Amino acid sequence: MASSVARILSRHLHVSARRHALSKFAMPAMSPTMTEGGIASWKKKEGESFIAGDVLLEIETDKATIDVEAQDDGIMAKIIAADGAKNVQVGSLIAVLAEEGDDLSSADKFASENASTPSSESPKEKAAPEPSKPEQAAPKTEPSESKPKGDSKTELPAGNRIFASPIAKKIALERGVPLSKIKGSGPEGRIIREDVEKYKAPAAAGATSSLTSPGPSAQLPDYKDIPVTNMRRTIGSRLTQAKQELPHYYVTVDINMDKLMKLREVFNKTLAEKGSKLSVNDFIVKGVACALKDVPEANSAWLGEVIRQYNKADISIAVATDNGLITPIIKDAGNKGLATISAEAKALAKKARDGKLAPQEYQGGTFTISNMGMFDISHFTAIINPPQSCILAVSTTQPTLVPAPEEERGFKTANIMKVTLSSDHRTVDGAVAARWMAAFKGYLENPLTFML
Repeated sequence: MASSVARILSRHLHVSARRHALSKFAMPAMSPTMTEGGIASWKKKEGESFIAGDVLLEIETDKATIDVEAQDDGIMAKIIAADGAKNVQVGSLIAVLAEEGDDLSSADKFASENASTPSSESPKEKAAPEPSKPEQAAPKTEPSESKPKGDSKTELPAGNRIFASPIAKKIALERGVPLSKIKGSGPEGRIIREDVEKYKAPAAAGATSSLTSPGPSAQLPDYKDIPVTNMRRTIGSRLTQAKQELPHYYVTVDINMDKLMKLREVFNKTLAEKGSKLSVNDFIVKGVACALKDVPEANSAWLGEVIRQYNKADISIAVATDNGLITPIIKDAGNKGLATISAEAKALAKKARDGKLAPQEYQGGTFTISNMGMFDISHFTAIINPPQSCILAVSTTQPTLVPAPEEERGFKTANIMKVTLSSDHRTVDGAVAARWMAAFKGYLENPLTFML
């Protein structure tokens, strides 16, 4: 009660001390590694008031959609970054907030004075003088510029340099736009971003017909361009870096799952009364954690000057979502029972698909499992999630003929699951990977050892 009174008193003093106390609301950093984000949706409209704890907006990070709550009471004076805005830099202005009694009519002026979003063309691009050679070459282009506007643009003669801003060159390369066919509107005829974006390619029917047999001109197949989300962009960047920089190698073993499947069936009959059920993946998580305890060298991370070896097994589980792959973490899995692992895995997977994972629920982890058994995949390899040293690729379990000297026929049918361990050779040598796989195989083929 006292703290509430103090807060109200402090607020009144704050308001009375300032008039028209508009304030900036910048894109927050929702994790230590976040540099930009997107505006999923605003939950408060312009002119709408809110109190501390109200959700102001949802921010799309590279991994999830996170609610941003108000830290104090106020009014949403003006929204700068609208719903759907992408690649908004952390710290840039996204809204203007006000307090009770503030003059909201000055929000536009306040926003323009405190704008922190850079323009599409940097001042350096607009103001930088051209080199001496371009200045000498400029008179040569004057005759072509003096032609009537109706004349079609022709390609520049070979050897003529094309002047364009870096962002214009980048967009032209991505869109396949020929810069030689664009007339620049920037300083001294320089091609800028807007010129490239406004360019429309001429009809290609004539060119197509000259390359094909007589008949209707060829057409491109139907397609749609899907915008790249922050999450997908981050996945692409990090996995490309991991595949290029980490010396991957792979170890594969076949695991007989007969005993595990029988034990799972027994457990699930008991759990059915409680409305729960164990999956094969729950046993895999437990087996991974137990094997990491036996071979701790695999529970490590490459940090440059040191190799960090973890004391607990925090298992990252790859979950497929509409926006891409994310790896929520079951922490200290070695000290948890199968029922607890199962409940946590289901809850984390649901939050991942709903985009509601908190940063601490997917950042970190010491070892990753990627299970594609439910998709009937017989074998695959996975890319390591740095700085972790290992990731286990789990394939489907399928009936397989195996040698059985004790049988009259000399063979029998067993449920075999193929798993492949990807390891970082800087931290995990081949012999270490082999020892870890032997330990993991032992736990899954004799699952009662989980309880010892």
